[in-house]
Amino acid sequence: DVIKEDSPQAVRELQNMGIRVVMLTGDNERTARAIGAQAGVDEVIAGVLPDGKESVIRKLREQGKVAMVGDGINDALALKTSHAGIAMGGIGSDIAVDAADIVLVNDDIRELPHLLRLSRRMMGTIKCNLTFSMALNFIAIILAAGGILNPVAGALVHNAGSVVVIANSVSVSYTHLTLP
Repeated sequence: DVIKEDSPQAVRELQNMGIRVVMLTGDNERTARAIGAQAGVDEVIAGVLPDGKESVIRKLREQGKVAMVGDGINDALALKTSHAGIAMGGIGSDIAVDAADIVLVNDDIRELPHLLRLSRRMMGTIKCNLTFSMALNFIAIILAAGGILNPVAGALVHNAGSVVVIANSVSVSYTHLTLP
């Protein structure tokens, strides 16, 4: 078995982001440990059958959020069980691609850290947008109850808030589409 030359870089970036990287494979222990060492993975779980992968993913889910990256039929159940299943689209089986939540079309493992940064940024944007819109609506309700805001002005405030939320989402999405 030969690893992709960019795998160690991707593993290192994920680890630097505070991500626990676990190699889960059906290969024998000796081969798996050798490949894991080359890739820079500290934790290797080897000799695992497809239903065993699903069981390991369930145990890992008890410890926190789990993203599973896979490409084969034997990964489909684990991809479905994880919080985020990521399939390698070009080299992956159709079943793995169908089971995944995200598909890396170009099979570039270096995209994983970017994907994680993007997802964290987008969740931050969603939380910011929800907070803003709920605060705006709360203030508008109080002003309306006090007779300061009439129904037409309330509708305009609500629609203006929606435009701000959409503009914020679009600006963040556009900014991150161009990152490497």
